[in-house]
Amino acid sequence: MHADDMILVSVDDHICEPADMFDAHVPDRYRDQAPRVVLAEDGSQQWWYGNLKGRDLGLNAVAGKPREHFNIDASRYDQMRAGCYDVHARVEDMNAGGQLAGLNFPNFTGFSGQVLNQGPDRGVNEIMIRAYNDWHVDEWCATHPGRFIPCGILPLFDVERAATELRRLAGKGCHAVTFSENPEALQMPSIHSGYWDPLFAAACDEGTVLCCHVGSSSRSAPAASDAPASVKMNLSSTMSVFTLVDLLWADFWGRFPGLRFSLTEGDIGWIPYFLWRAEHVQDRHSGWTKHTFAEGSGPTAIFREHILCCFINEPIGVKLLDEFNVDNVCWESDFPHSDGTWPNAPEEAAAVLGHLDDDVVRRITHENAMRHYLFDPFAVRPKETCTAAALRAESPGVDTVTRVGRPADERDLESWRRITAAPRATSR
Repeated sequence: MHADDMILVSVDDHICEPADMFDAHVPDRYRDQAPRVVLAEDGSQQWWYGNLKGRDLGLNAVAGKPREHFNIDASRYDQMRAGCYDVHARVEDMNAGGQLAGLNFPNFTGFSGQVLNQGPDRGVNEIMIRAYNDWHVDEWCATHPGRFIPCGILPLFDVERAATELRRLAGKGCHAVTFSENPEALQMPSIHSGYWDPLFAAACDEGTVLCCHVGSSSRSAPAASDAPASVKMNLSSTMSVFTLVDLLWADFWGRFPGLRFSLTEGDIGWIPYFLWRAEHVQDRHSGWTKHTFAEGSGPTAIFREHILCCFINEPIGVKLLDEFNVDNVCWESDFPHSDGTWPNAPEEAAAVLGHLDDDVVRRITHENAMRHYLFDPFAVRPKETCTAAALRAESPGVDTVTRVGRPADERDLESWRRITAAPRATSR
């Protein structure tokens, strides 16, 4: 398939949330407790929720910059392109990049809403989480119908409240929510504990996918304390390995046959090996582990039936597609992160996928995402206007070079050392 003819729906993009996002959604009496953007002494801008520091912008906001201008430390809104935080500019950028739609994960809250979950008052936390979701669904997504797959965050500190919020979001047309890749790492019960059953039941009832974004446990891969920065960047997908293997051996699938998880931003080329290893473990070790599967099932069947995965432009996984259920493989853009392919996503997707049958390309690039997330952009705009070429024609004047920011320097390496050495949630 030619790049111009592709219809691209990403299952992983991100928002650098605008500073005024809570203004219309937090009740007046809680306004002084809402998260806020603070100007630091060094001139950078940083989200804070009470005494909890939000996630840095840094590499999360580099779309359109040359790699020499990729920065780690917290920056400023005026040091990134407006499409990182302004929804109208985002749609213009999507047009210029030939992308029809995207599912947008949060940024400052952590990818599973960790920051808003870790506040000291659970009642206030829940109010802020609901406010975030209302902003995301009713403002960000609703401003441009058919361009965004809504994705909510949950009050994971209480499973019943989480299930209630999932159902509320489903009523607003949102069928994707973030869930930690490893809840136990966030001092919550593990997925094997049975604690999460009410949430899993709600997800099944509502047709909602639980999205496990890499990094949503606030942990990174173990490496030598003095390892070069490239080591942990090289290992960035590792946490998704742990999530997949936990899910393969979970005992709740029989109770929740419609449950689906997604593995996000972890690529896919490594998955076939771990499926083989899981089958090997069951064959060799089930005599003493006593792990059982339903008749005709097993680790590979669990993966093929229940677990979605995605990639940006990774060629290895595409070479191994016969090992996957292609109906559960999706494409991601990762805008505006440093691994993203904007504004050349159609060309890079065509280079990786173009040799495949057009039917397979359509499933990976948009049809699978539409089906799993109950998302129908063609109800909003004719299909022929959704191709990369048609979208680019709508916004021909977009400058795809980001002309603000600063060159990377020693501050960035020092920030990386600090971030990777310290706990993620720190007091101010």
